[in-house]
Amino acid sequence: MTARIIFHGGAGTVTGANFLLDTGSKKILVDCGIHEREQICDPSNYDTFPYDPKSIDALFITHAHADHIGRVPKLVRDGFRGVIYSTPATKELSAIMFDDALSIMKESADSQNCGVLYESADVSRALSLWETREYHEPFGIGEARAEFLDAGHILGSAMVKFTRHDRTVIFTGDLGNSPEPLLNDTESPEGANYLVMESVYGDRAHEDREERLARLEQAIKETISRKGVLLIPSFSLERTQILLFEINKILENGAISRIPVYLDSPLAIRVTEVFQRHANLMNPKAQEYFAHGDNPFSFPGLVLTSDIKQSNSIHHSPNPKIIVAGAGMSHGGRIRRHEKRYLGDNHTTLLFVGYQAPGSLGRHIQEGEKRIEIDGEHITVRAKIETVSGYSGHKDRDGLVDFVAGAGDTLEKVFVTMGEPKASLFLAQRVQDFLNIKTEVPDAGESAEIAW
Repeated sequence: MTARIIFHGGAGTVTGANFLLDTGSKKILVDCGIHEREQICDPSNYDTFPYDPKSIDALFITHAHADHIGRVPKLVRDGFRGVIYSTPATKELSAIMFDDALSIMKESADSQNCGVLYESADVSRALSLWETREYHEPFGIGEARAEFLDAGHILGSAMVKFTRHDRTVIFTGDLGNSPEPLLNDTESPEGANYLVMESVYGDRAHEDREERLARLEQAIKETISRKGVLLIPSFSLERTQILLFEINKILENGAISRIPVYLDSPLAIRVTEVFQRHANLMNPKAQEYFAHGDNPFSFPGLVLTSDIKQSNSIHHSPNPKIIVAGAGMSHGGRIRRHEKRYLGDNHTTLLFVGYQAPGSLGRHIQEGEKRIEIDGEHITVRAKIETVSGYSGHKDRDGLVDFVAGAGDTLEKVFVTMGEPKASLFLAQRVQDFLNIKTEVPDAGESAEIAW
């Protein structure tokens, strides 16, 4: 039998994951994310779906990042009435992410004169269609079986494994930068015939774990000695929790003196609470902290600023200090207010710990632009700009090749997606050269027939 994969989003670009598996009897979507660029109101996110949402039987969600779930309520608003499947943690986190996104969209609708993608009623309807399955709990979808495997990327993240007549295709979602301090390692795709995989860092290697911790420690030490500000734009989901964990480790080791650390993100605060409720999903070492009554996301000097009044007071607090705030690419959230205030100061260090998408404010700063605009205000960048890629939640080029190799002799073809074109093409060539496996880098809107 044959099936067809149509690459509606996440092809030729990092964000906007949206893949359609047409089995002949069922139409199954994997992810339905937004395109993350400079403006929250990016026109591409408002486009009509290239398929009829009413015709879709099921939607599988790999994890709760916006570029994988951001258009789910719009899909429902436009007529989808099938079943949504994910792990329990992904559903819980998605509900929080939708609520936060709706709040930001309403603010942007006023300031940027655009509409909202969806309303709260669409979120409620989406959650009412949502069913959860644990890892390794196979279930039927038409004549096929579906199963979630641990992707090790963020809490609850999963690869989706579809099997029909002993033939298997795996959609990886995003693959974790294993081993990580909090999560279990990415599981093996052993036995897969086809992979649809990410390639965010397909052409780059990360620093090792020891180097990234040392560089974070050094940035904190320099901030203390210069009586400056360390600004860290951070994704509220996963990256922030790892940062808190590692800052806690640095403090416990006595490597630095105490310094105020402001977690200025209501979303990150709520997400951290979910992590604490789902400690059973973490790796054994991380679980030991909780078993001994030691919260790894809390330490002396940490200040949680939920409301805007508390956030505003940060600027009046003395230096040195660390401010961790969203959004991770500086395309929204409270980090922009702090960047406006501190980027012009040469005692400031702006530390990037995650991927910066082309067109995002973070990417402009990272690439060395000295004159930027934030919410209509022109800023001259005098701050020190640093990047630590080892904190990425994604596998690097070597980790991705090793992952593909883990599929074994059954693997027939790899579709390389969810990356900038140069990263996807580099990875595809590497897989072909090193592993002698056929690869394809599809463009948006292309389709591929598979023997499945």
